Amino acid sequence: MQFSSKLLEEAVNEFAKLPGIGSKTALRLVLHLLNQSSDEVERFGTTMIKLRQNIRFCSNCGNISDTPQCEICTHPKRDRSIICVVEDSRDVMAVENTQQFNGLYHVLNGLISPMEGIGPSDLNISKLLERAASGEPKEVILALNPTMEGDTTIFYLYKKLKDFNIKITTIARGISFGGEIEYADELTLGRSITTRVTYENTLLK
Repeated sequence: MQFSSKLLEEAVNEFAKLPGIGSKTALRLVLHLLNQSSDEVERFGTTMIKLRQNIRFCSNCGNISDTPQCEICTHPKRDRSIICVVEDSRDVMAVENTQQFNGLYHVLNGLISPMEGIGPSDLNISKLLERAASGEPKEVILALNPTMEGDTTIFYLYKKLKDFNIKITTIARGISFGGEIEYADELTLGRSITTRVTYENTLLK
């Protein structure tokens, strides 16, 4: 792609680094910003800088937050006896949108993937084990994507959690193998949460 401006080219290249954004889409976004007022573009840039500098991660569950502990963890009406383990914050949003779950969450920030060099120590697992050891949670739902990486992570977590006095469940497979939780429709995901099954039973099949 030929550019008439080096500044334009640099801006397009930066946008193209974003996931799911190709060079044509990046160019369209940059040209859109050029058509906005200086105040609007400055507000956009300032918002992104403020986000990066001030965003926090909940010290309890690892979810994205504006405060040391997220609103879900500090909400007095959430059921603290159930923890739903998810891959990232997008999955928290997806489950919340179903309005079928009133417990707490735990964000792993990834999945075990030997092919990509991601091991258990790279994930937010130690904090989950601390929470399990506290005796407060009575059930842990392993709500991870039905993929090879997701199943590998579920099995690893099961081995780590099975000695605690905690019920370990997984979401029902209303979501097809290879699918992703964040893209599941709310009805399917909601049913998968409410009809979750004990993980140990799935090992017997």
